[in-house]
Amino acid sequence: MIVKEIKVNDYVTPSKLPASDFVINPYIGCPHACKYCYASFMKRFTNHPEAWGEFLDIKKCDKKISAKKLNGKKVFLSSVTDCYNKYEEKYQITREILKQVVDIDCKLTISTKSILVLRDIDLLRKMKNVEVAISINTLDEDFKKDMDKASRIEERIETLKLLHENHIKTVLFMSPIFPEITDYKSIIQKTKDFVDVYWFENLNLRASYKTDILDYMKDNYPQYYDLYDEIYIQNKNSYWGDLSLEIEHFCQEEEVSFINFFYHEKIRKK
Repeated sequence: MIVKEIKVNDYVTPSKLPASDFVINPYIGCPHACKYCYASFMKRFTNHPEAWGEFLDIKKCDKKISAKKLNGKKVFLSSVTDCYNKYEEKYQITREILKQVVDIDCKLTISTKSILVLRDIDLLRKMKNVEVAISINTLDEDFKKDMDKASRIEERIETLKLLHENHIKTVLFMSPIFPEITDYKSIIQKTKDFVDVYWFENLNLRASYKTDILDYMKDNYPQYYDLYDEIYIQNKNSYWGDLSLEIEHFCQEEEVSFINFFYHEKIRKK
């Protein structure tokens, strides 16, 4: 890992996500190195020669976060990095940010794949409107290891349990859903007792990692490759429409709350 500290003018930036007004990204880059990570596009703007997952910029900012700016707003932490990557244990940028927003009247959503979020339960419990989204898209640890370097699946599930026990709103972010690999029913049945709401996001493939994922599927799941070819090469999207209906019906049967974030671009336009 190439790690360096950089100065930034502000931690808070306007959001392009469909359900937030502002985003806060304490880092540039991410050591979790998810093979499917859309955030790898950041390299176009940061001029890092290293591969995605092999560099991390630690953001340092002297400017205090403005309560006036965030009051009544929806804030997402984080959109193009994991704010609880392993270097957060040393640098504590995320914790310092939480200390600044703990008394601000905003809705804060934290998204992570790391058990390190449990370190900050003391601050999270003080917040009026906070939710923590833990990303899980498989119960198969071998598949997870092929896709990312973040916390183990059982650790993520235990994190959801402990957050729930501490009266912090929990979200299981099922993202990205891999066609025929992500068993959304099993994940819901295993976790529904301590998850307040489920988010669903489809696997989007673009840029260089599209080829990487398709090659991985061909080598490891050849039985599904024709389907992936249909979706990602021939651009036939009927699979996602059908799956949306299946998920909706199953969530209603299981009496769980959910939000479907398939195709962000279309949601933003609406």
